[in-house]
Amino acid sequence: MNFIKEFKLLLKARYPFLYIPTSEEERIEYTIKSAIKDFSSSRGIYTWDFIDGYTGNPNDNGFGARNPLQALELVEKLTSETPAIFLLKDFHLFLNDISVSRKLKNLSRIMRNSNKTIVIIAPEILIPESLRDLITILEFKLPEPLEIRRELLRVQESLGHSLPDNSIDIMVRSCQGLSLERIRKVLSKIIATYKEINIESLDIISTEKKQIISQTKILEFCTVTEKMSDIGGLENLKKWLQRRVGALSKRAENYGLPSPRGLFLVGVQGTGKSLTAKAIANEWGLPLLRLDVGKLFGGIIGESESKMRQMIQLSEAISPCILWIDEIDKAFAGTESRGDSGTTNRVLATFITWLSEKKSSVFVVATANDINSLPSEIIRKGRFDEIFFIGLPSFKEKKLIFKVHLTKLRPKSWQTYDLALLSEMAKKFSGAEVEEVIIEAMRTAFSENREFTVNDILESINQFVPLAHTNQEKITYLQEWATAGKARLASAEE
Repeated sequence: MNFIKEFKLLLKARYPFLYIPTSEEERIEYTIKSAIKDFSSSRGIYTWDFIDGYTGNPNDNGFGARNPLQALELVEKLTSETPAIFLLKDFHLFLNDISVSRKLKNLSRIMRNSNKTIVIIAPEILIPESLRDLITILEFKLPEPLEIRRELLRVQESLGHSLPDNSIDIMVRSCQGLSLERIRKVLSKIIATYKEINIESLDIISTEKKQIISQTKILEFCTVTEKMSDIGGLENLKKWLQRRVGALSKRAENYGLPSPRGLFLVGVQGTGKSLTAKAIANEWGLPLLRLDVGKLFGGIIGESESKMRQMIQLSEAISPCILWIDEIDKAFAGTESRGDSGTTNRVLATFITWLSEKKSSVFVVATANDINSLPSEIIRKGRFDEIFFIGLPSFKEKKLIFKVHLTKLRPKSWQTYDLALLSEMAKKFSGAEVEEVIIEAMRTAFSENREFTVNDILESINQFVPLAHTNQEKITYLQEWATAGKARLASAEE
């Protein structure tokens, strides 16, 4: 159900308090005014903010300025027969005040039998526990493609030029994830730079998108250069991903192909899980958003759930995209024993419900090192398309890993290094550890003002203690878990 239909339904059902989390005040006011035009009885709209009080109605201009309690008194002041909507901006900041909270509870009894509705407009969801049963949250999504297209066409018309339809489609997709106000600002910047809206201006839109994502403090817009060829081995995983290239495209949608949900990568540290997430985004030509799960959990009641909803809304608005959740086990480990009043469980519930029900083209790549600490709900079938286990590289894969790193570092002389010998000596080394021993060998040779050799790498290997030795029990458990059929093996059997 879209916003206007749901809003009308709640008005007809006489819901007294609605809470709309959005920073787009101008757009939500316009949308609400458009929504109530179809009602048989005219409804007055009274808009309030802390500085100016009520505005737009000559009889009440300035009423309730700097006084949120007085702002609520206008609801009682109007007769019960007068249909009205009260738009209260930033009113979430006053909900913890005992007088405001009590006043809202008293008003709820009066408003059940009247056509009055209080709408709280706020950039975030902060509702005290005592009011949660009274207030209904109504989601107001970022502009849909059709709305963005209308805005682009309006600006183009005012400039007196037009773009081909395929270029308009690219511009619309690039603007997804931005508020209407942000879109207008970025279009103004494009016009100031190029004197027109053109396809070359996509970099300006991308920069604006990176800025808005960074402001969330929970999502990071990643610039990636990694390729699948940078990953040594993992042939089963690569084949699985290759079959899904283009699965999030418009062509796949027209074909009737459902969007893939995502991928769960479990395995030993340093085996290429994060590298794989970056390579997927690059190979598929999609933006990569990295979720910092540690920053999801805020100190204020309801803040963590709000951040999770914000993350979902933004990633869906930017779709098609890759959402990378690194080390998800650290965020949701031990949910049963956490003393956080159920916050972690509520955030987890929101996340897994979205994973199961999402229809948007957001491909989730989650990684974990400790599968034993994760709640079973996350790895249950239906959350992700597949769970892959990435273990320590085989001898053949290790040769490829040495080749990848040495080719980057010494593109003209990598053939002089004995890859077979190095791979044989680096038993139970992960891909990250292979890279580390090469770098350590380079440091040794650099300090002696010479080129590094196979012997330098071998010496580095001999001095290095791999994770497989220091954490052998945990790695053995992971391998046994995977080979028991709990996950697909990312590497092909030799």
